[in-house]
This record gives sequence, C-alpha cells and structure tokens, in this order.
Amino acid sequence: MEHTPVLLKETLQMLNIQPKGVYLDLTAGRGGHSKAILAQLTTGELHAFDQDQSAIDALVTLQFEYKNLFVYHRNFSDITTVLKGKVVFVDGILMDLGVSSPQFDVAERGFSYRLEGPLDMRMDQQQPLTAKTILDTYDVKSLTKIFRDYGDETFAYPIAKAIIAERQVKPLATTLDLVALIKRVKPGKALQKKGHPAKQVFQALRIAVNDELNRLSDTIDQSVQLLKPGARLAIISFHSGEDRIVKTKFKSLAINVGTRSGIEALTMAKEKPFKLSSPSLIKPSLEEIGLNHRSESATLRVIEKKI
Repeated sequence: MEHTPVLLKETLQMLNIQPKGVYLDLTAGRGGHSKAILAQLTTGELHAFDQDQSAIDALVTLQFEYKNLFVYHRNFSDITTVLKGKVVFVDGILMDLGVSSPQFDVAERGFSYRLEGPLDMRMDQQQPLTAKTILDTYDVKSLTKIFRDYGDETFAYPIAKAIIAERQVKPLATTLDLVALIKRVKPGKALQKKGHPAKQVFQALRIAVNDELNRLSDTIDQSVQLLKPGARLAIISFHSGEDRIVKTKFKSLAINVGTRSGIEALTMAKEKPFKLSSPSLIKPSLEEIGLNHRSESATLRVIEKKI
C-alpha cells in the first residue's frame, strides 16, 4: 500500500519552503513529504534520514529524479554526527513521527494487530531488540510500565501478568497470539469500545522497541541548534506521548506573547529565541480524514527561530 503523506499541504505551508534553502526530512519514509519539498526547490537541498532499509531503498530511487536529495540510513537522533562538515544551518526541518502505511501493511514487520506476523516491530531491522525479546524476558513490573506509560493502557497490569503466565507454558509467537491474549484479558465492556482492543499495547511495544520518546526529545534538542534565523521545525505526532514531548519542548523554547502584556511580554519575548506558529496546533481536515483514516490522530506543531 502506498504511503499517503499526512497534513501535506499544511506542512509545506508552515515550512515556508525557499527554493534555494536547505531542508531536513528526518523521517523520510517512502518520500511523500520529501518529494513535495523537492518539487519546490531549485538550487536548494534536501537531506533525508530514515532507519528503515525499505524506506532507504525508495529514497535512493528518488535520487535518480532529484540530484539535490541526500539520503542517510540513520536514526534521526544521529543528525548532528551525520551532518557535521556537510551542513551548518538549515532553513527548515520536518519530523513525521509514527509508523508508515507500508510498515503497517507488511505482516512480516510485526507492527499490525490485524495481520499475523512475527513479534518484531523494529524500525531499524539491524538492531537486536524486538517486541518478542521484551515479551519473553521483561518482568511484570517492566511490562506494566511500558503498556501504561507508552500506551495509556487501562489493563496494563493484568495483560502483563497474563503474558508472564503464558510464557511459562509457551511463549507468544505471533502478533495474533498477542491479540488473542489481550482479548482474553480485557472485560467485555472494554472490548466493545471504539477501536481495536490491542492498539494501545502494540503502540506501547513499538515505542519501547525503538526507544522513540527518548530519541524524539534528544532530536528536538539537536534540531533547534541547526535552525538559522527565520527557519522552522515542524513535527507531526500521532499519539499523546509524542505530542506531550513536542508541546513541552516547544513551550520551553518559545513564548506566545499574546498571552502576556506590557513589559512582561517584551522581557519574555527577548529572552526566548523561538516563537510558536499560529495556530499552535494544526489538525487534519474532515476531507483528509475521509480520504485517509490514519490521519485522524495526527497533530502538527511548528516552532520558528527568531530573526
């Protein structure tokens, strides 16, 4: 299945692409956002990062069409190291977090709770840690914490306890084994709620396997150091844990002077090197959600380096 870039029009508008500018797509995937940025560049450059080999393969193909595209098979938390000596400052940075449609729709990757596949969930298939490793070796306290903190799972403890009991007899082997266990543990009322009953546990495992939240926080810190005056950092997130980090980081770097008045506003504005975009939070239109249901939970936030 082809990946549909989420909030594409809004993201391009907020990045305010300059034809001669230098841009980073830190989660390039199959190149949906990247291609749209490249189409607006003349002598500018786009540096695209991804840790997924299949995404890199797609981006390398895109390089035949765009000679100003530079591709790096690395996690976005490596940007400072990778770009040292190549790029000093940039005009804009994009992060589109979460899992792409091709990753979800390939059963062998283990991201989907609807398709049977191995308990993998690695973005970078070269790393040793998989979802199965976590399910087979972590204790009940650690599993509970993962499901609760990364998935907001109400039944984190009973699910963790059931996993421990199950693996004493026979360890979980596939994604659908895990789904079946979750359905056995959750009460009928919870199973009747909107959304798939395994969604939150799968999300939590994916975040834990790929250390997504810690790497996100670190990458934001690195990214803002690369922005030149007037440049923008745009981040699309898909769940509360990601968005909470983005919102907190952005607020610590910028002040919305509209919420202050007089001398206080002027003083705080001088102290803060960034300003928040307006609106501070952008959501997909009803039309986009109708065309791509996976965009429904997306949130776009943008911060700009002051001139």
